[in-house]
Amino acid sequence: MNAFRVGFGHDRHPFSKPGHGPLALGCVNVDFNRRLLGHSDGDAVAHCIADALLSAAGLPDLGTTFPETCDATTGISGCEILKWTGRLVRDAGWIVGNIDCVVVCDSPRLGHLVPAMCQAAAGALGIGADQISIKPRHAEGLGFAGRGLGIESSAVVLIHRP
Repeated sequence: MNAFRVGFGHDRHPFSKPGHGPLALGCVNVDFNRRLLGHSDGDAVAHCIADALLSAAGLPDLGTTFPETCDATTGISGCEILKWTGRLVRDAGWIVGNIDCVVVCDSPRLGHLVPAMCQAAAGALGIGADQISIKPRHAEGLGFAGRGLGIESSAVVLIHRP
């Protein structure tokens, strides 16, 4: 059995109409006049990290683990998804080594929120904030995020056996 495994996750959610904030991102409520739409709170950062962790551990993907058809997960927060995912990964015998995440949007500006997002996501997973890197990137007006339609995020994770 491999001592180390790598997983990749990607997620994106469209914005609501203006006036429907706040925005949940990286387990933090961002003061913004729009939120992300989805079966849950639409937290694209938490979702891509969770999917990457599930992938690395060889567990079912996010949509299978938290199906849209399940009323119990309607409106679930990204933070709760990370807590649940962290338990699943630990129960499968894995330890999180590190997480690297890129979040793409032109608005809102996220740089000042990175420390809070790292701390909140780490707390949900039961790991140190120094094990998570979240990097906001501008879409420069290009693509889904650049047109202001929503936010997308990707993450790669490294897990290992104790």
